[in-house]
Amino acid sequence: MARLLILGAGIAGQTAALHAKRRLSSSHEVVVVSPNSRWNWIPSNIWVGTGYMKPEQVTFELKPVYDKKEITFHQAKAVSIHPDENNSFRKPFVTIEYTSPDKKGQTDKITYDYLLNATGPKLNFDATKGLGPHKNSLSVCTYDHAALTAQALKQSIERMKKGEQQTFLIGTGHGNCTCQGAAFEYLFNLEFELRRNKVRDKAKLIWISNEYELGDFGMGGMFIKRGGYITHSRIFTESLYTERGVEWIVQAHVKEVMDGETVYETLSGEEKSVKHDFAMLLPPFSGVGLKAFNKDDDDITSELFAANGFMIVDGDYTKKPFEDWQPSDWPETYQHPKYKNIFAAGIAFAPPHSISKPMTNPNGIPIFPTPPRTGMPSGVMARQIAYNITDMMNGKATQPIRKASLARMGAACIASAGANFLKGTAVSMTIYPIIPDFNKYPDTGRDIYYTTGEIGLAGHWIKHFLHYAFIYKAKANPFWRIVPE
Repeated sequence: MARLLILGAGIAGQTAALHAKRRLSSSHEVVVVSPNSRWNWIPSNIWVGTGYMKPEQVTFELKPVYDKKEITFHQAKAVSIHPDENNSFRKPFVTIEYTSPDKKGQTDKITYDYLLNATGPKLNFDATKGLGPHKNSLSVCTYDHAALTAQALKQSIERMKKGEQQTFLIGTGHGNCTCQGAAFEYLFNLEFELRRNKVRDKAKLIWISNEYELGDFGMGGMFIKRGGYITHSRIFTESLYTERGVEWIVQAHVKEVMDGETVYETLSGEEKSVKHDFAMLLPPFSGVGLKAFNKDDDDITSELFAANGFMIVDGDYTKKPFEDWQPSDWPETYQHPKYKNIFAAGIAFAPPHSISKPMTNPNGIPIFPTPPRTGMPSGVMARQIAYNITDMMNGKATQPIRKASLARMGAACIASAGANFLKGTAVSMTIYPIIPDFNKYPDTGRDIYYTTGEIGLAGHWIKHFLHYAFIYKAKANPFWRIVPE
């Protein structure tokens, strides 16, 4: 019997657990460790943040699903990885600390034959002074954060209905943030709600971002085929912002969020500020803070993790100029180079470099997006990793065979721009490959046939359908496999 231990139960962890259990006999064990008792379809948190949905519509309890599938579940956070045998354990193990009410604070050790790190990110609000829902800004990163944001929005709308003017600041709260797409979705759902409540004339909307230009989205922008024409995502995005009456600030590192005012540095090195009544700013991400120790209890965290806390895998982490970066730098199997039974998926793996060009202002502050690795790519890589691990557990392979490089993977994204069955809109985008390849596609970096963008009501319907489809899949309901990653 062999044991696969999965740390995290988000999109990557849940996908890997379900696929692994399906492919393994009862003689093998799948164990999931997650600090949260509930699974959250995070893309719909933006709808919770406007009041369009409730937290219970984007979450469900994990334990009943794992009981149904005979997957062992521990509600706990992983603390440290011990990848070598030692005098106490004949197998590698992970130290965990329980977060469930009945065992809160207790620790335990779980051995493994194969380990998948799918812990996702730490929401690093502390990287920016005053950032975060318990300080001076709001968030939609978790369903409870989003619920607080919805309450604040409701209060702002009530003030506007009484004749008050309100300024809304939406975007990224640090020079190295990722997930510009989520902030983009919240911005335009907010704008839609203001129009629906007939208070749009009382509101000033400002976008603030670390992107070099609108439409970067952490992917260096893209050329898209739209209506028979090829245009850059900057043009597409600027047109949308102008049409919806949204002002924008780009090339910005948020330095401090105060009550009613945000201070930021520009790429040119200037310090500026913007006043606001409502600020929803996403935090930068880091690894969750896992430690690693060898058999002698020496700290080997730097062998398993990069400085940002994300796990090192089979990518090329050599430091080199932007012009020398290659698609081949990106990992393919997500296997640790030394510990061959350890893998990482989704946000938990360390990207070898950014996708957008790195920029630093005269004060030495980096101002550019870090790579997005959520949603569809997380699910696809988790499935391929699960297949590789189960092949090895079943004796069908001695090393990973299937690959899931972002440099050879496409992605589809539907970004909500207003939620309503008859009047809603969403931006539907496809991109291939995710990592631009200017050797293969010299003019655009990507295959223009598969890189497209449109906005319309149909996109909202699809977004709404996918909300229910992915929750259905994550619950492991009948025929869950037909819902693609």
